[in-house]
This record gives sequence, C-alpha cells and structure tokens, in this order.
Amino acid sequence: MTEHNYTEQRPEIGPQSGPPPSVSRACRDPQRWGRVAPDGTVYTYTTDGERVVGSWQAGTAEEGLAHFARRFDDLLTEAELLQARLTSGVGDPKHALSRIRTLRNELVEPTAVGDLVGLTAFLDHLQRYTEEFLASAKAARVQARARATARKEALVEEAERISAESTQWKAGGDRLRTILDEWKTIRGVDRKIDEALWRRFSKARDAFARRRGAHFAELDRQRVGARNRKEELVVEAEKLADSTDWGATASRFRSLMAEWKAAGRAPKEADDALWQRFRAAQERFFSRRSATFSGRDSELEQNVARKEELVAAAERIDPTGDIEAARSQLRGIQERWESVGKVPRERVRELEARLRAVEERVRSATNAQWRHTDPESEARVAQFRDRVEQYEAQAAKARAAGDDRRATTAQAQADQWREWLAAAERAVTSR
Repeated sequence: MTEHNYTEQRPEIGPQSGPPPSVSRACRDPQRWGRVAPDGTVYTYTTDGERVVGSWQAGTAEEGLAHFARRFDDLLTEAELLQARLTSGVGDPKHALSRIRTLRNELVEPTAVGDLVGLTAFLDHLQRYTEEFLASAKAARVQARARATARKEALVEEAERISAESTQWKAGGDRLRTILDEWKTIRGVDRKIDEALWRRFSKARDAFARRRGAHFAELDRQRVGARNRKEELVVEAEKLADSTDWGATASRFRSLMAEWKAAGRAPKEADDALWQRFRAAQERFFSRRSATFSGRDSELEQNVARKEELVAAAERIDPTGDIEAARSQLRGIQERWESVGKVPRERVRELEARLRAVEERVRSATNAQWRHTDPESEARVAQFRDRVEQYEAQAAKARAAGDDRRATTAQAQADQWREWLAAAERAVTSR
C-alpha cells in the first residue's frame, strides 16, 4: 500500500523576498550616526537631517552618545535574532510578525542613535519575508487539507466497494482494518467533511459485517445439514463393516463414499470425527475381505519376503575383517530367522542353503583366525565350553517348558558353539 504523509511542512520563501539590506552597527562608530548638543539634547542623523532622539545629563557627551548607540544595537540585535529563528525554521512566524511590527513602531519616534534608515528597511524586509512565509504556510495547509480529504474520500470509496462487492471475507475484513489504521493517521480534514466521510466509512464497514455474518450463518445451516447426512452414512457404514456379502457390500461402500462427498462440509470438529468413524468401518470391512481372499498364501509370501531379507543381510556379512562383529551379526539373524513363520515348501531348501553357506563362511574364517592369530586360545576354549553348556541348559529348560521354538534356537546356538569349541581345541593342540 502506498504511504501517505500528511504532516504539515514549512513552506520555502521564494526569491521574491530578496536579500536583506545591510545595517551598520552604531556602537562601532557612534559619532558617525549622531551627536550630543551642549544642552544635552541627543540627535541622530537621517537622510532628512538631524532628528532629536532624547536628552543626556548623566555624564559626558561621549557616554551619552554611546548609551543611545547601544539602544540602537539592541534593536538591531533583536531584529537579527528574529531573522535567524525564522530562516532556521525554529521561530513562530505569527509571534515574529507581531514583534517586528512592534520594533517598526518604535522607530516612528526613535530613542536611539544609529542607522535608522537601514534598520527600518531591514524591518520592512523582515516583515515582508514573514508575511510571505505565513501566506505560503497557509497555502501549504490548504494543499495538505485537500490531499488529506482526497485520500479519505478514496478510502471511503474503496470501503464502499468492498462492502458492496467483496466475498473474500477474510481479505476484505483485513483490508477494512488496514483502511481504519491509515484513516487514523490522516490529519487536517475539515471537521464537518471528516464527520461526513466517517459516517460513510462506518456504514460501509457495518454493511460488510452484516453480509459476512449472513454468509456464515447460511454456511452454518448448510454444515448442520451435512453433519446430519454424514451421521446417517456413518451408521450405515458401521452396520456393513461386519458383512460377509463381499461383492454387494463393496459396491455399497463405493456408493456411500460418493454420497459422503456430495453431502458437503460439516463443522470441522464433527466432520473429522465422523470421517474417522466412516473410514474405520470401511477399512474394517475391506481388511476382512482382503484377509479372507488372501488367507494362508499371503502369510506364506510375507514370510518368504522376511526370510529373503534376512538371508540377504547375512550374505552381506564380511568375516574377513572384524570376526567378532561378523559372528554377532550372524547370531542376530539366526535368532530372527527362527521367529519367522513357515514359507512355501518349494522355497525352504533354497533359503536354508543360502543361510548355511554364510554360517560355513563365518565358521571357516573364525577357525582360520584362531589358528593364526589367537594368543589366548586356552582361555577362549574355556569360554566356548561355557557357552556350549549355557545354550544346552537353555535348550533343556525350553524343552521342559514345552517351548519347542526356543529349544530349537538354543540347541542350534549350542551346536554352533560346540563346533567353534572343537576348532579352538584343535588350534590349542596344534600349537
């Protein structure tokens, strides 16, 4: 949005004011501008001759002349100060004009010795300057008022268009608030005009608010109707969720989905809750149908996929590096292998052969490492013997508890550790 600045600014005085006339200071050479007669009468020189400006009886003629020259300098100093404050922009033009006129009146019957002609001309110039300043300021205020009035009229017209035409309720409401914020920054409009424009703006805002309220009231009514219809659809879907008439029920669920979309939006919280119920009923039915159609074959295929992943992970084991890490990885895979259910009979031999090949590769690498690099073979023999006994005890305990799967897994671990024990014992005896 365009920024508008309606702050009143001081106008610039045009060159028609001209440069100020020069004025000589009397104190620099008071005798140039006047004299004190022997009887004490004080005169100042003008273009029309001598002029009486006062009387001096308190001292010498030089002191009297200096006293009246200082009076002149005080007048000139005040005039120069008025000029400086006006040109710098810190002075009050109306007060300055009043003071300039007072100084000008004091020169009608002067009581000072100095360049009265120059000071009079200077004050005349300063008065014209100030009057021009005030006139320009008045013109600037008139222009600022016109701009401010035009801007408020434009804002009112925009608000009236929004009120009459816009159906973008959020954007329209936001724009009206922005207009109000800008309205508050605009100053200088005539009070009566401002009040009339404000009444139009307020009327437009109220009309927009009424239209928006009516729109959302109608929307609420529609959403209540949608909620009622969707509640009916949910009830029917939940009744169908346990049906075993697979074809007809699936067709009806497709029809229910089409009716759901046609019902429109309910209030958000209710719509979300109803959709969760509808979706749950739909998923329950189709999950049951899928489970019935897939049956055991699907389960077997899933087990195949899991065992293929395990054997592929086993085949990625590299026993040529860290043998302990390789054995640990293999043990984890073996434990998970036993927990996977059955697979199709034609795949059993292939998958187990691949796993056994990995086990043999790890076993060979372990034996080779023991034969060549193990400095603590005897201690490892004892450790392996303990492991064999540990797993055999676990297998016996599982068999006693009737847990065949755990017994089989533990016995397989015991058998593998027994093979490693035998290799370790051979390594000890061959050293």
